[in-house]
Amino acid sequence: MSPLQLVSLKSEVSRSPLETFVACAHQMLDPATPEAVRRAMEPRLLAQLPALRALGVFELFELRDPALKAWLDDELAELVGPGRQ
Repeated sequence: MSPLQLVSLKSEVSRSPLETFVACAHQMLDPATPEAVRRAMEPRLLAQLPALRALGVFELFELRDPALKAWLDDELAELVGPGRQ
C-alpha cells in the first residue's frame, strides 16, 4: 500500500487500533514516505495511544526505533499525567 493510499483511507474502513498504529508507524519509518504524509499520519497514530495503553500493548511490546520510541514515550507520559502510570 502506498503512503498516499494509507492516508486516503476512509473512516468507514474498520481497523483495530493496533492495525492502524502499526500501519502508520511503518509508513512513518519508511524513508521513502514524503514528509507531508508523515505529518498527516502523526495525529492518526497518536489517536491510537489511549486504546493501546488500555490494552497493555506497550507493556507487552517494545518499540525498537529510538526516535519513534522517545516520541511516543513523551506522548504517553502526557496522556498518563504527572505522578500516574
